[in-house]
Amino acid sequence: MSLSLTGPQVGTRVDDPGSVDAAILSRFSTRAYLPKAVETSVLQEVLELAARAPSGTNTQPWKVYVLQGAAREALVAKACAAHDALAANPALASEYAETYDYYPEKWVSPYIDRRRECGFGLYGVLGIGKGDKALMHAQQQKNFRFFDAPVGLMFTIDKVMGRGSLMDYGMFLQTLMVAARSRGLHTCPQAAWNGFSKIILPHVGAGDNEMLVCGMSLGYADESALVNTFQTTRVKAQDFTHWVA
Repeated sequence: MSLSLTGPQVGTRVDDPGSVDAAILSRFSTRAYLPKAVETSVLQEVLELAARAPSGTNTQPWKVYVLQGAAREALVAKACAAHDALAANPALASEYAETYDYYPEKWVSPYIDRRRECGFGLYGVLGIGKGDKALMHAQQQKNFRFFDAPVGLMFTIDKVMGRGSLMDYGMFLQTLMVAARSRGLHTCPQAAWNGFSKIILPHVGAGDNEMLVCGMSLGYADESALVNTFQTTRVKAQDFTHWVA
């Protein structure tokens, strides 16, 4: 299907900005979903809207693989087995290296402080104590179960593209997530999958020229789940904005 405006882009007015704001403000990393299927037509609409994301010279460097049903379950089984094996034998880490550096090699403030606040806050809500490796492993593995979401998405990019295309990709992902909110869906973008690209890429049929960017869970949020009450904080705009005279 194809979505389109009824008039020119430049002349279009947003009659209900509150709904746009609500879609942005209500987006969060949802970590528990209902076993409710997402209609293919709805997924197609979300992807069509995401296609309107900006990219340098309109290169549109994104490629999306949608996993549902048996294909999703098979990948979950493979990833969870690898995750368990890695926990049992940390020496396997070299086999599951990320394709690109998502996080810095050396953490400094304020970034490490925000990271710790996020991690401690999430585990605090779930009652997972520091050093409780078994519970931490189980919670981490929920990433590789797509947090029980019925839809798993994998995003790849052609290896020939430059670092700027990853910035384009970020705008694409945010557009997709906001479009999902407008249809009552929630999401969780997941860099956790990146270490298992050697498992994922063959599973989805990606070419040798493709690099995994990240994964994503998508579905209808379980509003009764304790984990979905966790909210991260944000730095106020006045603290990161510099008005240059």
